[in-house]
Amino acid sequence: MKILVVDDEKIKRVTLADDLATQGHEVVAAADGEEALQHLGSGRFDVVVTDMKMPKVDGIELLKWIKQGPLAGMEVIMMTAYGSIPVAVEAMKLGAFDFVTKPFRNEDIFPLIARIEREKKTGPERVETAPAAGIDEALVGRSQAMGRVKRMVEICARTDANVLLCGETGAGKDLIAAVIHRHSHRQGFPFVKVGCTLFPPQLIESELYGHEKGSFTGAEQKRKGRFELAEGGTLYLDDVDDIPIVQQSKLLRAIEEKVFERVGGTDLIQADVRIVASTKRNLLEKISEGTFRQDLYYRLDVLRINVPPLRERLEDVPALTERLLRRIAPEGRYEIEPAALHVLQQHAWPGNVRELLHALERAYLVGSGRITADLLAAEIEGTAGSALPAPNGATPVGSFQAAMDEAERQLLENALRACAGNKTAAAASLGMKPSTFRDKLAKHGLG
Repeated sequence: MKILVVDDEKIKRVTLADDLATQGHEVVAAADGEEALQHLGSGRFDVVVTDMKMPKVDGIELLKWIKQGPLAGMEVIMMTAYGSIPVAVEAMKLGAFDFVTKPFRNEDIFPLIARIEREKKTGPERVETAPAAGIDEALVGRSQAMGRVKRMVEICARTDANVLLCGETGAGKDLIAAVIHRHSHRQGFPFVKVGCTLFPPQLIESELYGHEKGSFTGAEQKRKGRFELAEGGTLYLDDVDDIPIVQQSKLLRAIEEKVFERVGGTDLIQADVRIVASTKRNLLEKISEGTFRQDLYYRLDVLRINVPPLRERLEDVPALTERLLRRIAPEGRYEIEPAALHVLQQHAWPGNVRELLHALERAYLVGSGRITADLLAAEIEGTAGSALPAPNGATPVGSFQAAMDEAERQLLENALRACAGNKTAAAASLGMKPSTFRDKLAKHGLG
């Protein structure tokens, strides 16, 4: 293919052009957007790889010129610095094929070029095959907050950039990660989830990268890790904030260099995966505490989606309730009073959508398929401290059992917070079995 490389940084421009030429492409280099326009006016190119910030004509202006004229079918790959991610997102809206963040290895461009070449021969494999309507159907809600989430999911599905999902437990981060994968060009390959909270520090490395036979006690045979199992697809690192600091350097290398070794092995294995990670904590706070690497954060936080808690989009509760009840009773054998929906919209849902699901499940079972306002009020009475303030400022008064349940919930939340979300450690701190602790988390919608 014929490629135009545009960058005012000479070293990057020359080396990238040379490396693309060694891949068999015909490459022309331009020192800025103005020179690029001259080349585009005198010759035809298949792909333009351009820096974002340049003198005279910058990358966004160049992109607009290409997409609004007779060359609109030409693909454009943007190169941008970390601090310019919002501009890169804007570039995706304007029609850029994808973007890469500096610093990057020249080889990171090769798969994007190969994808473009493949699509020119066989037709598009990216999001045009999975329209925004599919995302709108998968993610329930018409609130402004969910509108912002859906727009970002559309952008994330069109690019191969890493994604960081930020939000409270139970807010729907897992669903969003799966939707991004299903609507991306990697949809035909595996979606592999790693619950980073579930594995003790000594096992997380084996879980991610696999191990060789005999590499440690109990390793009786070679085992593939999640990076290998996700080959070609998406690796979802759930609760990445729980990965121990000692394991973060190897994870950074696997993401940055796209290679890793199994535990006990020396052979380098290629990691062709797209990373989506989620966090329930502010990673910048963890960086300041010294428990999360800043360089890893920058590699994960390329595209960010802030997932709103349910209390910030209560207008979505009726639609969510309808979707969840269809899941609870797939044959449609349920009835819910209009007044019951009002009760649901008066609760703050500290456990978010997961808590709503559990409340509806309990009410459905107790009411034998008929969900009334009184039944729902009784089910969520135990979280009276989480109710929204009454209009007249009155404080809801719960029963003795409600007070006991609220105290139990507070103990669970405090233990989780003190142990940085590690459920096994939190259970031990309360003198509980892990299974009992998990059951109580589920009871209170803390999952």
